[in-house]
Amino acid sequence: MFARLRSDIQCILERDPAARSTWEVITCYPGLHAVWLHRPAHWCWTHGFKWLGRFISHIARFLTGIEIHPGAKLGERVFFDHAMGVVVGETAEIGDGCTIYQGVTLGGTSLYKGAKRHPTLGKNVVVSAGAKVLGGFEVGDGAKIGSNAVVIKPVPAGATAVGIPARIIPSKTGESADVTEDAKPKFQAYGITQEDDPLSQAMRSLIDNAAGQEHQIALLWQAIEKLALAQKDCVPADAAKTECFEAEKLNQLVGK
Repeated sequence: MFARLRSDIQCILERDPAARSTWEVITCYPGLHAVWLHRPAHWCWTHGFKWLGRFISHIARFLTGIEIHPGAKLGERVFFDHAMGVVVGETAEIGDGCTIYQGVTLGGTSLYKGAKRHPTLGKNVVVSAGAKVLGGFEVGDGAKIGSNAVVIKPVPAGATAVGIPARIIPSKTGESADVTEDAKPKFQAYGITQEDDPLSQAMRSLIDNAAGQEHQIALLWQAIEKLALAQKDCVPADAAKTECFEAEKLNQLVGK
């Protein structure tokens, strides 16, 4: 038991640069208090003391601003950072090493009692501020949910979900967005990655493709002009022999 308590404290010291001491974490971190109060509430819930479990969770909500249903399952080293306004539903499961920020909802979309209505988070998942993960699906290990995203479908391991409704950016194994140089997972505060907008990525690809096509067309017209001059033929006045596509400016507009 004491080893688990030490692990709870150590994970906060590792992930929050504002945490200066063990005593500060124990006394001033409501996310830690919410986890500690959830454990007796969950024990009561699973041993048939339903009302008592709900009452303990209600007290925890009043003291911390974090509402965790006593039926929810929490793994080890779960960190609720700031976490005011977090709601975790009855059938939700949170894996080891997850980080959840303020305003997050792990909610359900079904009204059937006894069904799996809430999401399951794998290990080391980061759910950013204001995100809503709604439904009884899985979020894979190491996945990241962007701020204010609304996730209504499964997220593969290592992927990033952003937007409303959330769009999925696949994992980039071996690149800095997912891992460090020694191939170990790198913690992303608030789930921020270097390229976290799939629409911008798509726009940049289209812009680069259009710029490449215009360059090829210009080269073709220049070659045709040389052949025409050699054969004393005329080249159309409107031939696109120079490039005017402003790819750099457009890339700046979409955030490159």
